Parts: sequence; structure tokens; C-alpha cells
Amino acid sequence: MKIILIISFLIPGLFLSQKTVSEDYKKIPEILDSTAFLYPFIKPDTKYQYWSVLRNIEDPDPDKSIIYESQMPDFMTLNDPAPERGFFQQCSTSDCFSYILACKNGKTEYFNNEQQLRNFIGFVDNLPEAILIAETYGFKVDTSNRLGSSYKIDDQYISMYISKLKNGNQKEFFLVKINRKSGKLEAKSNGSY
Repeated sequence: MKIILIISFLIPGLFLSQKTVSEDYKKIPEILDSTAFLYPFIKPDTKYQYWSVLRNIEDPDPDKSIIYESQMPDFMTLNDPAPERGFFQQCSTSDCFSYILACKNGKTEYFNNEQQLRNFIGFVDNLPEAILIAETYGFKVDTSNRLGSSYKIDDQYISMYISKLKNGNQKEFFLVKINRKSGKLEAKSNGSY
């Protein structure tokens, strides 16, 4: 009987200890839970004359497709057609996505999938870049819970507690660690709710 009593006290303690955030982690600001607000913080490793993040939408007004754009040069020619696929599918149809258009030495470059977005970011300079990289792997910031919106930055890594949807609307929490130099992501599940 004593063994059962001891086990009944230990097991909940083990589960609760796995679902806490270390005190050296700060809360991710709520504004960073929206992908559109992350793009202005990108500092690409490569110097571009101009770059912008666009959304492929069915609207004749081209200004509505721009999510973010850097300082536009006085003269720029776009030679290539826009890509047919991009990153961050935002609806169920295949024509709803985002991509980056960049201009380097007078030539147009497109970054239109998750790996290319990670390459465009390069060295992970800040928290918004780390969140974008995590989002390319399906992770999201969940500001309603500290287990889904905490971070810590050091010289080598940006570590975050963030979430991922699992089986419809159930969320699973993860401790995600991103190597700032390589952009490599490691994730460890921290339970679901």
C-alpha cells in the first residue's frame, strides 16, 4: 500500500516537471506570433539591392501581394515569371503561398520553398528569424501558454518553447534549439494538451 501511495505522488510530479519552462527563458512577444510581422527582421547574409516578401493572391492590385519590401532601388527590371509554388501555404488551394523576390547585381532571384527561405536567412541573427525557421518545420508560437511562447538566446543557439498542431486541434509542446550558424533545428517533445 505504501508503494502505491509513493508512486501516486511521484508520477504526477514527473509529468508536471516535464511541462515547465526554465526561469532563464523570456516570453515571446505576442506580435511575433504572426508570420507577416517577422519578415522585417530578416537580415540576409547576402547583400541584395532589393528584396521583398510577396503573397500569391488572386487580386489584380499588385500592392496587395506585398507583405514586406526592403528599400527599392531607383531602377529594377524583373525578367523572370513569379514562381508557381512557395512556402507557408495559407489556404487549401495550391495558389495560396508566399515567396521572396530578391535583386542582386541586376538579376532576379526567387526563394520559393522552405529550404530556400532558410538559406535566404542564413546566420540566425535574432528571434524573429528563429521563429521563421521553426515555422518552416511546422512549429508555431502559442502566446496563450508559456510552454508555447518562451525563448532564450546565447552565442551559439536560440532555444524556444513552441508548439505544433497534432491530430487536428490538439497541440504538442516542443523545446526547439536552432544553431545560429548553421540554422540546424533540433526538437524535443515536451508533451501535449
